[in-house]
Amino acid sequence: MATTESIVPILRVADAAAALPWWERLGFAHVHSHRFADGMPVFMTIRRGDLHVFLSEHLGDAVPGGLVYLWVTDVDAVAREFGTQVEDNPWGRDTEVVDPDGNRVRVGQRA
Repeated sequence: MATTESIVPILRVADAAAALPWWERLGFAHVHSHRFADGMPVFMTIRRGDLHVFLSEHLGDAVPGGLVYLWVTDVDAVAREFGTQVEDNPWGRDTEVVDPDGNRVRVGQRA
C-alpha cells in the first residue's frame, strides 16, 4: 500500500467564512468546516489541487500573521489577480500577497 505524506499549514483567521473568498481568489476551494458545538470556533479545510491549508478560528492553533510559500505554475496570473509585482530571484520568480487576517502567502514559480 502506497502512503502519501504531506504537510498542511494552519493559519489563524478571525472569521473563516469571511476569509474564504480571498483564498478562492488564490485558487483554493472549501473542502470541509468543523465546529465542536454551536458557537465554537470554526476549523476549515481548503485545497488547491493536492495542496491543503487549514484556516482556524481557534486562538491556540496559530498566531495571526503567519507565512506560507506556495509554488504555482503561473505566478504572473496570481500577480495580475492581486495587483502585485513579480520579482526575479535565484530560486525562481515570486510575489507576496496578504490575506485579510495578515497572513502572508509568497507565491512562486520555479526557475
